[in-house]
Amino acid sequence: MIIRRCIALLVACSVFVGSLFNCGAEATVPSLSAKSAVLINTVTGTIIGGKNEHERRSIASVTKIMTALLLLEAGNLDLPFVVDALAIKIGGTSMGLREGDIVTRRALLYGILLPSGNDAASAAAVSVSGSEKLFVKLMNKRAAELGLENTHFANPHGLDEEGHYSSAYDLALLTVAAMKNADFREIVSAKTATLKYGNPPYTRKLKNNNKLLSLYDGAVGVKTGFTDDARRTLVGAAERDGVRLIAVTLNAPDDWEDQRKMFDYGFEVVKPREVWFDTRDIFAKSADGKTNVPVSLTEPIILPLAESEMPYIAYQYKLKSFLYAGYKKGDYAGTVTVTFKGKPLHSVNLVAAVDDTTPIKKKTFLEKLFGYTS
Repeated sequence: MIIRRCIALLVACSVFVGSLFNCGAEATVPSLSAKSAVLINTVTGTIIGGKNEHERRSIASVTKIMTALLLLEAGNLDLPFVVDALAIKIGGTSMGLREGDIVTRRALLYGILLPSGNDAASAAAVSVSGSEKLFVKLMNKRAAELGLENTHFANPHGLDEEGHYSSAYDLALLTVAAMKNADFREIVSAKTATLKYGNPPYTRKLKNNNKLLSLYDGAVGVKTGFTDDARRTLVGAAERDGVRLIAVTLNAPDDWEDQRKMFDYGFEVVKPREVWFDTRDIFAKSADGKTNVPVSLTEPIILPLAESEMPYIAYQYKLKSFLYAGYKKGDYAGTVTVTFKGKPLHSVNLVAAVDDTTPIKKKTFLEKLFGYTS
């Protein structure tokens, strides 16, 4: 009977949860419409929940996360140039580019990430690499660098094409990398944008297709997608109390509701938690080598973690060679780094916990004159 109950529990947990999920009753596990999905803690990279998260699937316009990342990494965002006439002739969603239009890469970023302009993505590819073909090579090179093992790009916009695919997990990793860029974060969190482009440039207003920004409290991005093959795809990001989660749903008829449930679940599981670093047996050395100086942290260590992640937290600390005589409480003494499965997460300074109370011996006239001590 006990064995049967355990099997039933494991089956219930497998509805949404990935291999790293702790089946403790931290929150109610949601059921999803998505064929593939994943939810990750962006600080640790842990899969908080997953459903066929490594399965290769068509991904539609969430492809443009990689296109935008490479455009950002190319730099020169505010330098005006004329768009490539052939690149902008692609069909589908558009930011309204026409032959001869003068744009900046920054304007293309908004066109790529808000209205999901295929014309903007193709123009960006030519701007960065000289041709779409060369840009696709760059996309796949960057994917390999990021460790995206189930990803291959065939174009910069995401229209259905043979050999163009990714997985929910790979898209989450890609988004974690993209969200490290401040410009990317600013753009994907914007509900609208007012830009100037054209020939001559004139003011336009673009609207973000990502309804998650209005539907979910704490949503800060990221990208929608749809094609006949991929169906509805969505990469979402949300933040609360210092916790940032990334959710990916692929082929999800009810993606807005899927992501709402995933984030609600995630914020129940991942919370700001204080991790305790015991300094009671750690001492810095005084300059004369005779005194063990107690140390303390400059601030509590609080990290967004699931309860199941806590056992993987460890610490590495490094102390100064010594503290000069006359040190004061609060003087820098070293650093402690918090790690998760060996990966550095956060560093906090160690400081002297007390003042130096050692009496300072006054030098004699001869000691001052000749520089020796008795």
